[in-house]
Amino acid sequence: MVLVLVLALLTISYASSMKAYLQQRAHITDLQDQIALREAKISDLEREKRRWQDPAYVRAQARELNYVMPGETSYVVLDEDGKALDQQSTLSDPDTVIAPKQPTAWWSTAWKSVELAGNPPKPDPEPATKLDKIGN
Repeated sequence: MVLVLVLALLTISYASSMKAYLQQRAHITDLQDQIALREAKISDLEREKRRWQDPAYVRAQARELNYVMPGETSYVVLDEDGKALDQQSTLSDPDTVIAPKQPTAWWSTAWKSVELAGNPPKPDPEPATKLDKIGN
């Protein structure tokens, strides 16, 4: 009985030590993963820093921001709303975008108004019922 009691005490003490050891190993593994990620980020930032030290890269980035070199002329293409198009946008044929409108004679518009005055449209009772439903 005493031997079983001693073995139980040893098992409990080793189990708690083993649990602490496994938790510490998992924590160390997590920290090593974080270190690897941060080292990768540092190398990416160093590569970006080396890029910015290259004058050709700086010029390319400036051109993306619509800067021009001295003596150059900058042109901005606008869409139909007056907003600047992206550099990736492509221009289309104006004949396909703006459909030509056939002109109408002034007397046809005047005659339509005379016909409308002689034959007014019948009032639609539907909107009054819709308003009644909204009010309730």
